[in-house]
Amino acid sequence: MTLRFSVLASGSTGNAFYIASEKEGLLVDAGVSGKKMDDLLSGVQVDPKTLTGILVTHEHSDHIKGLGIIARKYNLPIYANEKTWQAMEGAIGKLALDQKFYFDMEEVKTFGDIDVESFGVSHDAAEPMFYTFHHDGQKVALVTDLGYVSERIKKTVEDADAYIFEANHDVEMLRMGRYPWNVKRRILGDSGHVSNEDSGLALCDIISNRTKRIYLAHLSQDNNMKDLARMSVGNVLKERGLDVNKMIELCDTDPYKPTPLYEVG
Repeated sequence: MTLRFSVLASGSTGNAFYIASEKEGLLVDAGVSGKKMDDLLSGVQVDPKTLTGILVTHEHSDHIKGLGIIARKYNLPIYANEKTWQAMEGAIGKLALDQKFYFDMEEVKTFGDIDVESFGVSHDAAEPMFYTFHHDGQKVALVTDLGYVSERIKKTVEDADAYIFEANHDVEMLRMGRYPWNVKRRILGDSGHVSNEDSGLALCDIISNRTKRIYLAHLSQDNNMKDLARMSVGNVLKERGLDVNKMIELCDTDPYKPTPLYEVG
């Protein structure tokens, strides 16, 4: 009995995450078209009819673009906090009442044999939150779309078997890049996105001997590169005495193709 997951899509063009146990199959976000969602799930041999629910992190379009479509197509319940529901309702279309559920921040909800803990993050959305997943002593943490990693978040996500963790940008690439200054300021601010270096520093505080994989997520296509993110985060971990090659595997994510299904444990 083990958790298994795939980062189906990750980046500013769309985000979706799949995690499952023997009994449950959950999506977190559906930020690509309905057709693309089907293709991504098919890419990891998951039948969408086996899904049991969708959790929402926040209302930005790269997290909810296909949400209403996939929920209606497969009659799936959606879970989000009240402010996120209010912010996204106009964008996802009409849903049946029995598809709409509330999942408050800093709450633990049980879905079959998976306990899901929600926690708030600092991001420019109505009430953004992310999740840790617990099953049979295993723990997976999903942490992206945040301006900084608070001590409270570190405490919530520490000591996980696997992390899907934001490494959005290289600060110098962003500063020198083509974005207007107001966008750069937003990304660099406390309600924006975490840089490669800050990602590495936060991970140093939270990983443990049980941590086997870190998936670097939500990379900017303009202000980062997979090799650079891996090298930058890896260097920070190595400086703190963590052997990236032996102890922990740093894994890429992609905006357009899913990571292979990974079994925890």
